[in-house]
Formats: sequence, structure tokens, C-alpha cells
Amino acid sequence: MGKEIGADNPQMTEQAPWHTMSIEETISKLGLPEDLAKTGLSVDEAASRLAKYGPNQMTEKEKVTIWQRIWHQINNVLVYVLMTVAVVSLVQAITTPENDTTNQQFTASFQVALIVSVITLNTWIGIYQEGNAEKAADALKNMLSTDARVIRGGKEIMVPAGDLVPGDVCLLGLGDKVPSDLRLVSVSNMATGEAALTGESVPIDKQTDAIPVPDGLDPEQVPLGDRKNMSYSATLVAQGSGIGIAIATGDFTQIGTINRLVNQTETIKTDVLKQIDMVSKYLFVCICTMCLATFLTAFFYSETFKGKGLPSVNIALVCAVAMVPEGLEAIVTLTYSYAVKVMASQNAIVRALPAVETLGSVTVICSDKTGTLTQNIMSLTAFVTSNARYKNNVDAADRVPANFVRDDTYLCERAVLDLKKKGTDIVADGPNNPAGRRGHNPSNHFTVDSLHTTENPEEAAKVAHPEEAPFENGASPTKDWIQAALSCGVLCSKCVLGENGGRTGEIGNPTELSILRASYFAGVDIENLKTECPIVAEVPFSSEYKFMATIHESSDVPDDKLVAYVKGAPDRMVKVCKYQSKGGTIGDDAVEEINADYWIEQIAILSSHGLRVLGLCRAVIPKDSVTAGENLGQEFVNGRPEGAWLTMVGLCAIMDPPRPECVQAIREAKGAGVRVAMITGDHKDTATAIGHMLGIVDEKFSEAVTGPELDSMSDEEIRACVLTHNVFARASPQNKIRIVKALQAEGQITSMTGDGVNDAPALKAANMGVAMGKEGTDVAREASEMILADDNFATIVYAVKQGRVVWDNLRKVLLVNTPINNAQGMSVLFGLLCQLPSTPISAIQILYSNFICAVTLGFVCAIEPAEDGIMAIPPRRVGKRIIGRFLLLRILLGTFLLTGCVVGSAVIVNTVYKDVEEFERLYKIRATAFNVLDFGAISVMLSARFAYNSSVTPKVFQGNPAVMWSCVIVAVLQILLTYIPGLNTFVFSMKGMDGLGWGLTIASMVFVFTAMEIEKAIRRSLKASGADTDDREGAVDPIPPVDMSMPKGASKLNLQELAK
Repeated sequence: MGKEIGADNPQMTEQAPWHTMSIEETISKLGLPEDLAKTGLSVDEAASRLAKYGPNQMTEKEKVTIWQRIWHQINNVLVYVLMTVAVVSLVQAITTPENDTTNQQFTASFQVALIVSVITLNTWIGIYQEGNAEKAADALKNMLSTDARVIRGGKEIMVPAGDLVPGDVCLLGLGDKVPSDLRLVSVSNMATGEAALTGESVPIDKQTDAIPVPDGLDPEQVPLGDRKNMSYSATLVAQGSGIGIAIATGDFTQIGTINRLVNQTETIKTDVLKQIDMVSKYLFVCICTMCLATFLTAFFYSETFKGKGLPSVNIALVCAVAMVPEGLEAIVTLTYSYAVKVMASQNAIVRALPAVETLGSVTVICSDKTGTLTQNIMSLTAFVTSNARYKNNVDAADRVPANFVRDDTYLCERAVLDLKKKGTDIVADGPNNPAGRRGHNPSNHFTVDSLHTTENPEEAAKVAHPEEAPFENGASPTKDWIQAALSCGVLCSKCVLGENGGRTGEIGNPTELSILRASYFAGVDIENLKTECPIVAEVPFSSEYKFMATIHESSDVPDDKLVAYVKGAPDRMVKVCKYQSKGGTIGDDAVEEINADYWIEQIAILSSHGLRVLGLCRAVIPKDSVTAGENLGQEFVNGRPEGAWLTMVGLCAIMDPPRPECVQAIREAKGAGVRVAMITGDHKDTATAIGHMLGIVDEKFSEAVTGPELDSMSDEEIRACVLTHNVFARASPQNKIRIVKALQAEGQITSMTGDGVNDAPALKAANMGVAMGKEGTDVAREASEMILADDNFATIVYAVKQGRVVWDNLRKVLLVNTPINNAQGMSVLFGLLCQLPSTPISAIQILYSNFICAVTLGFVCAIEPAEDGIMAIPPRRVGKRIIGRFLLLRILLGTFLLTGCVVGSAVIVNTVYKDVEEFERLYKIRATAFNVLDFGAISVMLSARFAYNSSVTPKVFQGNPAVMWSCVIVAVLQILLTYIPGLNTFVFSMKGMDGLGWGLTIASMVFVFTAMEIEKAIRRSLKASGADTDDREGAVDPIPPVDMSMPKGASKLNLQELAK
């Protein structure tokens, strides 16, 4: 770690609540003249301030050098063992006489070359995987502006953005990137896109007046989204122009604070990597013990090596080489890489290989709502008329009227939580609140100011004469009826529908577009409708009166008449309506006096379910009452002498619907024991309604908690809260960090989704950070371990499944590789104890078995598909050891079986051929032992394919194409190495086998497979009787304490608008 950022920078002590100050106070606080905005800094003053404050650059985290990366890879006890063996082998190769007839010099040299190659390959793999470690901070730096337009000495000049200093007067125009944090002193219709900070695309309108501080808040608690007289470094000017005074540069800008947090937050090392490190240490102790035992046996007991120091040391090192799993790191990497490839094919892009394993242990998935759990497409889900309700199939792909179905039970009552609320309170908690979502401007312009419901809402909600509706309950309306009923939403709109009804090429407000989309998929020809009913005049929309109106010609009215369509906030529409359309039918004979209480209650009902609501109205007016092309004022609608005059046609209920595949994905996650929590900036009722639809909200997790409520909680309270709530509404990026830390403090493994720059610290703090591939920012993607290419929650659940597969496969890999390594080392020791002429397997045979045989067979387990029921069991416990009691038992069983077969076959060959010359006899021993070991390893692999189920079935060769290939490859290579002249004797120190050797090999293979399967059968029987054969009650590593304190600078992350 480098020096603390900004520790000696004057900006550390000169920070102030600039947004609360007037322009004059700002200039005075900076110690500059009153005419600063006109003259700017002088050249000398700018140079002086540059020396004082330093360049406008973010401090970089200390880079890790290539030598440090190499040391990180080789700083491992097992690598030390290999290095020791390599050095001794090199000495032996150098000191062996050239006329040596035992090929000792070649064997030692070949051994050195292989060990060096192994260390080099594993080091390269490790360094390659670390390549993305510091890209998050680099991505932040790439977002900064390169140049700035400033006023200096009364002149407008361009300077490098790095030379900008506090007090500089900066000029901003359309498309400019803001070069530092600015206090705006002049704006002209200016708005900035702050997606770089928040991940949201709605531009923020700017002003110059000082921002008042709400009661009870400190000035620093005012969210950045409310500081509308400020512009921030790395944001873009989306419209208009402005002038601002630089008040913070470099590390003291808001983007600099994010950079500091990204650098502070350390990446969590995965559980498997920690455990493999621990296994390495245990293995090192075992290797040292075995080496010592082998040396003592060779030096004091073996007839061949008794009293010979260097040969005994060499034998001991052969044992070390045998027990070091040289190919394990490669096969673990293969396991991860294959899982990454499979997940990428399903739109889950994993950036760090070990993170795959973390997915399998996830206990809580914290997901954004918009675009991840929902479709990110505002859709008309229901249309309410005076006596009926119509449900729209928002997932329909066909353009047919049958997408609408009359269903009078659909959303016909208030949500349970809102049964006793007043209408105004319902609006305050829902999407029709004028405050909009926390974090961005409301995209629903037609919000409700207040809603005064009756004292008896149940009575008001009753439908009068439902039997008079034009269509029966359960039936679909006709296309003509749909076109007439929704024509107001289609014609009274400036929006352009996207290609084929989708989002590509669409223009306009998402809420309004939803009506066009519903009409389009109901079979309405929108362009033809607009052609047949040309616009004559209009009342433009304004947030002041919250409606818009258009006047159209129509063949449905007399030639001297026009049709006025008015669409707007439903509470305001009710006030200007005198009539209502009977059942949504259009015509003079289908009009009746409006029941205002009914419509007000319907607005309350729909709002309580988190739906946006629009009122559609119409009226027929004289043709001579307006002039073609006239821009009418609001008084055309709400200032008429006759007062209320419109006809209410119906209410459009609009929402961003859940992704249909997410419902099943969440159900699958629940079945797998994984909680799903939804974190959104949306309103409480909207979040709760979506949670109900998705199955996140249920009897156990029945309520939502809001960001402001979380802000007021202590660490202990929030730890309790995250265990009892699944929905977090109106949440800020600060809340995300606290939620992650609270869950981790409770022993949960968390996955967190995010898309904005301000989400980066939470993504890094989570055990598994997941960034959005479509809507996310580069910084969020670089700070995450996984990217969703389709922004779809169901992809996360699929990734969790693959993470569980990786854990299972890693255990299978260990079950295959570890017995092979252990059996090699123990065969050396027990071979000496059995008074064999030398080691039953040579160093070259050992290295071959470690690299070729173990890796080839291990690869089968590395790419095993998911076993049945993998998502029907809970996540593994936090701290569960990868080698538990029963896996250790299987590893020991495999080790003893292989060791017994190798040593036993060697003893048999040594006994049968006792009269053969010793050198010749040793070659026969090694040929048999070598083949018994590797063919026996095939048996271990076949048994290991299924953790519990029997492998005595043809299925053992099915479901994984690598099974047959690996068996064939190992078998063919064994035969070639055994019989190719020169290669067998000179390199592998053996000769071709006879019938006895193959008989022992086949018998050993059957024996090992049978014994391994008997053990599984016993374990299945124990499991059926209720025994813990999954190590769920076994030993676990302790959970380290979690620091609940927020990272330094996290208070600056309140980048979103206040909950009003």
C-alpha cells in the first residue's frame, strides 16, 4: 500500500458544503476576488495554486511488479520441495561420471528439466489469471476529461485537465466532460448525465441557487442528486451550457472518492484457495515425514542402499517428487476454465477463475430490480373501465387481441399492507409519487399529487352493472374495441414505438410507450390510426399541470366535430371529467355520469400494487372551436366555463413486469436453500408488489424496509434486519455496502449486483460481485467477479448451480489425483521395506504419472456435468472443508488400495523372477508397477465420477465424452511406453510386460474398482439411515469477524436524490 491519499493536501482541510453556499460565499471561501466569474484566475495565481494543491489527477494504487507477481506464485512450500529436488538432481547430474551405465545422468537431467517446466508453467498460469486485478482503478482514470476550457486572465483558453486547480472558472458546453467538481455560477438550460456516478441515464437539470438543507440533516448528508447547483468530474453535459468554479480536484472530487474506495477494498480470497493453501502445508509435513522415513529405511534397512548417503538422499527425493501434486494446479485451473466456458455460453462472464467456486457457496443473492429481475420495459398490465378489468399479457409475442382478457378479479382489491391507508399515503409509497425513484428523476411525468379516498373504500370499489360490460368475464375484447379504448394513449403522444414493438429505435417516455406497445401487440395498426386521425391542435405536456391534450379529426364523429383526447395524472383527470364511458365503449349512447369515488378508489387500488396509473379521457368538440396548428394552453382542459366536461374512458395500469424466467429461477434458488433479496431505488409498494410476483415476499419475509430506515439503524439492528427482510426499497449505494457487511457478519456468503460507479465498493466487498453487461458502467464491470451479458437474474441462479458443480468436481479431482500421488510416494517407501532391489517406480515414471495420467484422468472429473439433485440441497456451510471426513476416508482408501496393488505386484514379480539378473528383474518390476498404478488410477476415476450413486452401470461411460477418450489415451500411452524400444528402457527404466504383468494389472484394476464401490454402497446405506455422510456436521473452519465500519469516504456515496 502506498501513502495515504491526500494526507498532506490542503484540500483535506479546505472542504466545505459548497452546495449550500451562494455564489458570492463560494468565491469568498476560495479567497478570490468578486469578479472571478468574469476574469478567472490570473496565470500566476493558477501556477501558485497548482503548486499548492497539486495536479488534477487521482492517486494511483501502488502497482504490483512482475517480480512480485512471480514471487507470489512460487512462494509455496510445495514449490520449495520441487526446487530442492531440482537442485539435488542437478548436482547429481553434474557429478555422475560420463561412463555411467545406469542412465543416472540422463534421468537426473530430465528430472530437472521437467520440474523447471512445471514451476514455469504454473507460475505463468497464475500471473495470467491475475491480469485483471487493478483494472477497476484504471477504468476510473480513463473516465476523466483530458482538456478543460477555462477563463484565465480574462481570456478563454484550453488547458490540460491535469492543470486545473480549485478556483478555476470552467466553461461547459453540450457534450463536454466535466473536468473537476464545479459549483455552477451560470446555467442555460443545462443538464448533466450522471450515469458515470449513478449508473442511471436520466439527465439532471442544473441551477445556480444555493440548496437549502432539510431539517435534521447535516449539509454533507444532502445527496449528490439533490445538489443541483453542482457538476461532478467525469459526468457529461447532456443539454445546454454553463459556467462553474472548480471547488475540488483530483482525489477530492466525487470520482476521486470512488477511486479511493476501490483501492481500499481488498478482493476476498476464495474459500477453496485458502483451503488448498492449507492442504499444501499439511501435505508438506507429510512429504517431509515420508522423505525422512524413506531416507532412514534406505540408509539403515535396504540391502541395496544401506550405508550409502547420496543414493539414500536421492531415493528420499524420489519419494518427495512422487507426493508433490505437480499437476494439481493445472487441473484445478482446467476445472475453473471449463466452468467459465460453460457459464459464458449462458451469458455469465466470469472475470476471475477462482470466483466460480464462490458461486457454489452463495447463501444470499442481493439483486437489483430494474432490468435484472424485471424486463426493464414499462408495460401496460391492466386496463380498468367503469364496469370491468382487462389483464394484458405483457410477455406475448403474437399480435392478437387475445392478449387482453377480461378478468374482474385481477388487482381488484388493495394490497394487504395498504388496506387501511389513506389514498394520499398509498401514493406516497408508490410509483405515482412526484418524488420519483430514489436516485433519479421520475420517468413517470403523470404523478399524483394527492388522493382523497372515501371512508368506505370497499363500497367505493364496487362495480355498478358488471353484466353490462361489452365482453364476458374470461373473454377477450375485439381489436376495434381495444383500438377505440386506447386511442387516447396512442394519438395523444409524441412517442415513437421501437422496431417490432421492442426497444430498438423507440423514442419517448417509457410510461407512454407502454400504451403504444400494448396496442401494437393487440393488432392495432398504429401508423394507420395516426394517418386516419390527423392532429389539429395540442396542449403540450407540462409537469405543472401533468397532462397533455391533442385535438384530432376522426371519421367516427360528424364533419363539423373534432375529438379531444386528454391523457394525464389520474387524480387530475377525474376532476375534469363529467362523464364516464360505459365499459370503455366509445359512442354517444355509451356515456353516463361519472362515479368519481369509484375512479379514485381504483387509482388507490392500482397504486397499492406498485403500478403507475394514467387516465385516458376524451370529448367531442365543435370544429370551429380550435384553429389548426394552434398551441393551446392548459385552460383549454381545466379552465373551461362549464367546469368538468371530459369523459373518462379508463385507467391504464403500468409497470416494469418481472422476467418470466426469474419466477422459476427464484423458485429454484429457494429449493437450493439460497435466499434472494431485492435492492432497488424504487418505492416501497412497487418493490413489495414485484417481490410478491417473484416469490421474494412471502409469509416469512413479508415486508420491505427502506433506505432511510436502514440509515437510522445501528450495526446490531441492521444485522438483525438483513435476516428478516428480502426487499430493500429506496436504497442508496451506502445501504448496499452496509447490507453486504451485515450479511457477512452473520456468516452469509453474498452475491451483489450493481451497475454504477458508486456500486463498485459494494461489488468488491461482496463475496461475489456481479455487474450488468448491458446497462452497467465499465468501472462496475471491472470491480466485479462476474458480468451478466444479458442483465438477467436467472443467469445468476444458473451460475450458482455451476458453482456447486465446480465444488463437487474439485472434490472429485482431489479424489483422483491425491491417491495417485500418495500411492507413488508410499510405494517407494514400502518397496524398500519389502527389500525390492530399488524403487518399484522410477522418478521419470512418477513425473509422467503426475503430469499425463493424473491430469488426463483428472480432466474427466473437472468437466463432469451436474449430478441429479444438486439444486435440491442447501448451500455448503460457511467454512466447510473441501476435504471432509468421508472424502478423506475415500482418499485414504484409494491410496492404500493403489499402494497395496503396486507394491504387491512388484513383490510378486520380484519373487517369480528371483533368478533373473537384478537389473533385468528391476525393469520387469517397474513395468508391472507402473501399469498397475496408472490402470488402477482409471478405476479410481470411474468410481469417483459419481459421489454416491453406483458406478457399476453403463452410465459410467455416458454423459461425459471425456471419459472414454481419457481411458483410451491413458491405456494407449501405457502400452506405447511399455513396448517402444529405447523409450521404455532408456527413459522409463522398464521393459515390455508378459502375461503375468498384464494379469496383475487387470486384477488390480478390478480389485480397486470393486473396493471403491463397496465403500460407496456402505455410505449409501448409512445415508439412508440418517447418518451425516455429506460432512454437514463435520469440521469447519472458523468464520473470521467482519468489520462493520464503512470504508473511509463512503459517506460521499450518497449519490442519489433524497427520499421526499
